[in-house]
Amino acid sequence: MPGVASGCGVRFVGAKFDPGIDRIPLPIFQAPQGACFFLYLKKNPAQQKASTRRDDDTREIGRPARRSANGFYHRTVSVLPGESGVRDSNLWVIIILANIIHLHERDNVGVCKGAIPAGTSLIEPELTLVDDIPAMHKVALVDIPEGQPILKYGQVIGFAAKAIKAGEHVHSHNCKMGEAEKDYGFCRNATPTDFVPERERATFRGYRRANGKVGTRNYIGILTTVNCSATVAKAIAQHFTFSGELDDYPNIDGVVAFTHETGCGMRSDGEGYETLRRTFDGYARHPNFGGILMVGLGCETMQVRRVMEESGLGDTDTFQAYTIQDVGGTRKAIERGIEVLRGMLAGVNQHTRETVPASELTLAVQCGGSDAFSGITANPALGAAGDILIRHGGTVIYSETPEIFGAEHLLTQRAKTPELAQKLLDRIEWWQDYTARNDFELDNNPSPGNKAGGLTTIMEKSLGAQAKSGSTEMVGVYLYGEEVKEKGLVFMDSPGFDPVSVTGQVASGANVVCFTTGRGSAFGFKPAPSLKLASNSELYQRMQEDIDINCGGILDGEKTMQECAEEIFRVVLATASGEPTQSEKLGYGDNEFNPWKIGAVV
Repeated sequence: MPGVASGCGVRFVGAKFDPGIDRIPLPIFQAPQGACFFLYLKKNPAQQKASTRRDDDTREIGRPARRSANGFYHRTVSVLPGESGVRDSNLWVIIILANIIHLHERDNVGVCKGAIPAGTSLIEPELTLVDDIPAMHKVALVDIPEGQPILKYGQVIGFAAKAIKAGEHVHSHNCKMGEAEKDYGFCRNATPTDFVPERERATFRGYRRANGKVGTRNYIGILTTVNCSATVAKAIAQHFTFSGELDDYPNIDGVVAFTHETGCGMRSDGEGYETLRRTFDGYARHPNFGGILMVGLGCETMQVRRVMEESGLGDTDTFQAYTIQDVGGTRKAIERGIEVLRGMLAGVNQHTRETVPASELTLAVQCGGSDAFSGITANPALGAAGDILIRHGGTVIYSETPEIFGAEHLLTQRAKTPELAQKLLDRIEWWQDYTARNDFELDNNPSPGNKAGGLTTIMEKSLGAQAKSGSTEMVGVYLYGEEVKEKGLVFMDSPGFDPVSVTGQVASGANVVCFTTGRGSAFGFKPAPSLKLASNSELYQRMQEDIDINCGGILDGEKTMQECAEEIFRVVLATASGEPTQSEKLGYGDNEFNPWKIGAVV
C-alpha cells in the first residue's frame, strides 16, 4: 500500500485509546461529516519504558489493526466533529486526513485522495495549499523550479513548464513532456520464478481440446475475412441466438459473428496483411471455440483459401469455410451457414469441463478509462495476481505499447535475455516512427477522461499501467496476434485502444481477460470472459452491474494489496470454470472484435 505522506488541518493529537470504543473524537478539527481519516497509533515515547503493552498488542479503534510498512497502524473512520477528547498515557494517536498519497520517497508530488481546498494547511511537509486540488490530482510537496523533473512513483513523469510552488496544483497547465534519461539495465532485475510445487498448484474446470489446449468457454465462431461478408455472418449468428435451437445444447455458450472493417483495399503482403492473417489464424485455433465457420465474399484481398493454406487450416468437422460468391449470393450463403453450423452443434455440445491445472490459463491484462488511482490500486493488484498465476505455471500477456512509453526501462530490466530487452525497444522505436509518419505523438495518448482523472502525461500513465505486469521476469516479446508459446510474463505489441489490443491478445492465446478501470468501463469480449476491476470504491458503487472486483478497498484501508491480488486470482479461476462475468450477464462481447489495421487503405 502506498504511504500517506501528509494530512491537512490536523495537529499531533493526544487522545484516548480504549479498545472498547468504536470511534475516536476529534475535538480540535473542523471537517465535514463523513470525511475519511487514517488513524496511526504509535507508542508515546515519554511513556514507552513504563508501558507493558507491546506494539503487536496495539489495536485499532473497533477492530484489529493492520501494520503498514512504516510501522504504524491504520484504518479508515468517519469524522465525528464536536466530541470531547481524553488522554491515554501509553499511546499517541496521529490523525491524518487521507487525502495526500505519497508513493515514493523521491517524489516531489503527492496524489490527493479527495478534493482539498486552497488554504488548507498540511503537517508533513509543512505547507499551505495554494490551489484547490481536485480528487485524484497532484499537488507539489516542494518548490519545483522551471525545467526540473516532476517525480511520481520515484520516476520522471514530466517537467515543470514553469516554476511550481509547494502547494500548487500540478497538471497539464504546468507539467510538460520532455526527454528523460532512462536506465535500461538489461536483465538487471530479472529473477527466476519461484514456482509453486506441481502437486500444490491451483486448478480450474476447463474444456480440453483435441490439440491439447484448454478453453474457458465453448463458443462457435463465425470469422469474416472481409467486411463484405459481415451481414451474412451476423444473420447466421442471429438465427441461433433467437431461434431457440441452442436450448437443446446446454454446453454451447453461443454462436458469435466476428466482423470487422477491413480485408480488402489493402496490400496483399506486408505488415498489414500478416497482422490480419495472424489474427484469423489465432481465432481459428483458439481453445474457447468448439467450432469455426469462415465466410468471405470471394473477390477480396484476404482470400479465404489463401488464409487457410498459409495458416495450415483445412475443412474438418469443426472448421468449415466458403464464399458468398461461390454459393450463389447472400440468401444462399446465410442458409448454407445455418446448415453447416447445425451439423456442428451435436459435436461441440459433447465437449464438457474437466479439472485442469491453472498452468493452462493465459491471462490478458488491460487497463482502460484509467485514473490516477489505477496505478496505485487496481493495476498493481492485478500485477500481483498475475504473479500468483505465473507461480502456478500460467501465462500473462501484457500489451498496449503506447502505454509503456516512458516506462519501458522497467520491463527491459526484467527481461530474461538481452535479446528480449532489445526486441522490446525495437517495438518502441517502430511506434515512434509510426506515429511520426502519421503526424501523431505518443503523448496524445492520455484521453480527456484520463486527464480529468488526474493523469497528465503518457509517462505518468505508463508508469501506472506497467504495474499490471507484476514483478516476474519477462520471458517473451511478440508481434500482434502472434501465438504465445512460453509460460510466464510476455509482452505482445499492440495499440492502446482496448478492443484492438484485446483482439490481438486473444489471437495470441488469452482465454481470460482482466480489465482495470478508474473512470468506468463497459467492456466485454467474446470468446474470452472479461473481468473488470475498479480502481476506486466510488466507481464500484456507481457501476456495480459492470464491475466485477473493487480494488478501491486498498485505498480505503479495507484490504491489503496481497489480499486483493488473491481475490483476483480466485475470481479468475472461478470465471475460467464457468462463473459468468458482469459483462457476460449484460450480453457484452459481440461487437468488440477489432483487428489492428496497419497501412494505407486504397
